[in-house]
Amino acid sequence: MQKVAIVTLGCPKNQVDSEAMAAHLTEQGFRLTDDPSGADAIIVNTCGFIQPAREESLEELRRLAARRTRSQLLVAAGCLAELNPELLLETVPGLDGILSTRRWHEAGPFLALLRQRQEPLVWTGDSTTAAPDLRRRPAGATAYVKIAEGCSGPCGFCTIPRIKGPYRSRPLHQIVDEVVDLAGHGYKEIVLVAQDSTAYGRDRGENDGLAVLLETILEAAPALPWVRLMYAYPQHVTDRLIETMATHRQVCRYFDLPLQHAHPDVLRRMRRPPDVDTVVRLIERIRVAMPDVALRTAFIVGYPGETEAEFEALLRFVADMRFDHVGAFVYSPEPGTYAYTLQPWVPDPVKEERRGLLLETQQSISLEIHRSLVGREMEVLVEGAGDGISVGRTYRDAPEVDGLAIVRGEFAPGSMLRARVRQALEYDLIMEPIGEG
Repeated sequence: MQKVAIVTLGCPKNQVDSEAMAAHLTEQGFRLTDDPSGADAIIVNTCGFIQPAREESLEELRRLAARRTRSQLLVAAGCLAELNPELLLETVPGLDGILSTRRWHEAGPFLALLRQRQEPLVWTGDSTTAAPDLRRRPAGATAYVKIAEGCSGPCGFCTIPRIKGPYRSRPLHQIVDEVVDLAGHGYKEIVLVAQDSTAYGRDRGENDGLAVLLETILEAAPALPWVRLMYAYPQHVTDRLIETMATHRQVCRYFDLPLQHAHPDVLRRMRRPPDVDTVVRLIERIRVAMPDVALRTAFIVGYPGETEAEFEALLRFVADMRFDHVGAFVYSPEPGTYAYTLQPWVPDPVKEERRGLLLETQQSISLEIHRSLVGREMEVLVEGAGDGISVGRTYRDAPEVDGLAIVRGEFAPGSMLRARVRQALEYDLIMEPIGEG
């Protein structure tokens, strides 16, 4: 029985693909291992979204190539494999195969063919077979569930449509069955992800597809504690979706709205909806429906042509809106995108300075919001424990990208407990279990 190690880089959507690939390979008779040094084949699920991610993927592939034995196979899979297979072949010595992000479900036959070849095998583009509905078993108490593939958005800076293809919603029953299976195996939090989760069903002519999906999940898995949405683009947030989230406590009162900027001219150059007032009204509607909602967003600074005045408008917007969480990213020039043709480019030192100023502005806001929570009771999903404390998250924090809840006492990972906020930090909360001390 061949042993396979899968190394995952990039976003939660890549993690879902890796988990599904692992389930597929197990069905095909392969044995999974966490130790690449002892594997017969190593698959690196790469990220190709922006230049730093590509560099990380290439660095990891070269590192593994330098350490592997002569009998080991090395495969580059995922987004970079689809975006630029030529780069991989040119810069990773001894690479045996390239498997596109659109063809992860063919990993078993792919590995079998590699053993019979002397030259690298390259499988890119769309598969001729549909991806199977596999039962995954992620580590921990949280599981990501992908509700769609690809993206049909026009964003001028993004390579995802080229990598993943157009937006394709998964069948509703398939998603619901997957969530029910995960909930039945003890997972406490399901995080629904897609490039644009709020576009779910729109490729089939459905305007409220995401709300219907949520309602169906909640009916089918009534004991599931938390369902969380990520990547909710504002132009597709409907009144029914807000109402569904506001009336069902299983849905985390958490909205992730990747806005990218707040100046109309920059948004036009990004090929994003430029009506900032519409976004402000949407945020007001969300907060009226859910006064305890936690709002997350992300912005790009240093986009081509971004002036000092446009950046100052972004800072004012952040100060006025008082988001709970803000991600700040410097613009990364991506060949083949519309933004790559725009001038003038903002110098790298200016980009970094603006990112620092944006994070500094948000840091004080986050601390003020956290201080307002002192004394409040919330559920905590425990993710780890040791040295007399437990570390987890409240509904206000998404895994990997937001803050932590640090609770006095050691509790079993995967358990949920009631705790009270005792101290506020910029990004984390210090909490105490209810009924103790």
